[in-house]
Amino acid sequence: MQYFRSMRRSTLLLAALSASLATAAEPPGRRTYANPMDLDYRYNFEQLNEGISYRTGADPVIVRHKDAYYLFQTLADGYWRSTNLLDWRFVTPSRWPSESIVAPAVVSDGDRLVIMQSAFGPRALLQSTDPASGKIDYLTRLLPRIPSAVPPGQDLLPLPAGKTPPGPWDPDIFIDDDGRWYLYWGSSDTYPLYGIEMEKAPRGFTFRGEPKVMLALDPAKHGWERFGPDHRGMNFPNGKPVGNYMEGAWMTKVRGRYYLQYGAPGTEYNAYANGTYVGDNPLGPFEYAPYNPVAYKPGGFVQGAGHGSTFQDKYGNWWNTGTPWIGYNWTFERRIAMFPAAFADDGQMSVSARFGDFPHWMPEGKIADPESLFTGWMLLSYRKKATASSTRGEFAASRVTDENPRTFWVAGSSEPGQTLTVDLGAEKTVRAVQVNYADYQSGRFADAPDIYTAFQLQHSTDGKKWKPLAEVGDGPDRRDRPNAYLQLPEPVRLRYLRYVHGHVGAANLAISDLRVFGNAEGKPPTAPRDVAVKRDQDRRNAVVTWKAVPSAVGYNVRWGLRADRLNLSYQVFADKGTTLELRALNVDQSYVMAVEAFNETGVSGLSAARQAE
Repeated sequence: MQYFRSMRRSTLLLAALSASLATAAEPPGRRTYANPMDLDYRYNFEQLNEGISYRTGADPVIVRHKDAYYLFQTLADGYWRSTNLLDWRFVTPSRWPSESIVAPAVVSDGDRLVIMQSAFGPRALLQSTDPASGKIDYLTRLLPRIPSAVPPGQDLLPLPAGKTPPGPWDPDIFIDDDGRWYLYWGSSDTYPLYGIEMEKAPRGFTFRGEPKVMLALDPAKHGWERFGPDHRGMNFPNGKPVGNYMEGAWMTKVRGRYYLQYGAPGTEYNAYANGTYVGDNPLGPFEYAPYNPVAYKPGGFVQGAGHGSTFQDKYGNWWNTGTPWIGYNWTFERRIAMFPAAFADDGQMSVSARFGDFPHWMPEGKIADPESLFTGWMLLSYRKKATASSTRGEFAASRVTDENPRTFWVAGSSEPGQTLTVDLGAEKTVRAVQVNYADYQSGRFADAPDIYTAFQLQHSTDGKKWKPLAEVGDGPDRRDRPNAYLQLPEPVRLRYLRYVHGHVGAANLAISDLRVFGNAEGKPPTAPRDVAVKRDQDRRNAVVTWKAVPSAVGYNVRWGLRADRLNLSYQVFADKGTTLELRALNVDQSYVMAVEAFNETGVSGLSAARQAE
């Protein structure tokens, strides 16, 4: 096999988009990406008691350092490097903590990267002046204990007066413009987020003053801070309610204001989100942003946007990362997503997760509107007929077009030549394909030499004569691609798309979704009509209804503080009905809501806006 060919020939062809698409006449870039991020996610054994391993990624930190971007995440035993936010190379470090790293804090001071692991007591600070090579050194071999922190195992309720839980767990390090360093941390269903200033010392760092409480959850007022699927709550087996978790502190300074971000209400399920408090000083006081949450993606294939980082690319564009949920092998099986973000002139922070798992342009310059990065390439594969050369048990081929990463096809064997075919129903223009693998009954290790991905994609107009479409191979630069995203060098007209298996490092050949993007001929759907919004007596909830649009594949329910800032959205497929209960609202806030429809051709205009007082 040969690797998927270069995209160089695509520039002019991809720029000539149909006028019916909801995108700019001139695309802001030549290459595209789609979530989940196309990384060689590492295997781990979080579920040790059952011997299950699976590819996963969580708690992403992307830091721009000199001429490159560095991506760190939970339990990877290394990190990734990229110069364009598209092509990521895994870097094996020369030194790494023996217990591995969970939810790391990473910051660049211009000369070096500084890395802190989550811990319940003093640990080393690591540094690298050459992170591209993987060379890691100690900045300090042992930080002092955080003032007033109780030792591990003594964080029983109630805490002694003036004491804080052991930590820092889920840390974030922030360097202000004046060169002063700050530490934020916390991951709990009980305790708040804390902050403290770090002070340079002859042998590294110490802490200045006592920890301060930065912020705490208030789920009685903030509907999105409630745990469970769609914020509906969950109980432990003993019937006790699961707590609402706050974690993932991240500080961003924009135009003199400090945005202390946090993830809530828990990494499990679809409603994981990022919110922010805003203040004029790095240690507060902070005020809750009425437009929260800022990053929210409860519907679609990628579900969940919480616990990540906010950073600027080399052009000055803002991005926000998060942790979508998979949750088949274990509740904490996850992936990484990256969404365009922005800070309005009046300070409002927003993250664009609308069509957040469809192809987006990677910008090659400064953009004014994150929404302009959506390509307008629509999902062509939803609920389409799929057939396979072999199937194991109940894991049918039909599962690969249901837009659910927790259901998947399992082949009868993993031998080369196994096939999986999707019939789009008619000839359509295809521009990109995403192959999403699943882990079924795996027991692998991340450094095994046979963990890589190889396959061919073929296309046909009649299902009989096949032509090559794309290829991922087993050459010297081979790597694992659990969520392989392939932008085609040029648009291709096809009806049938066939996956031909080469190799997978997993224990079994299992594919959760074979997603096909492009455009069908015809017109976009009309805007939904008869949209109604009824705010519940519990003002955290509202029910949105609309009249079905005949040609729609799905809808986006959009809402925000103003009609021109409908920054939040919930994607609903048309076969799921025309009613959505939103449970993510803030009690003290009024909203504007509208609905748009989409099909395989494009996106409708917005419905008439409705006020939710």
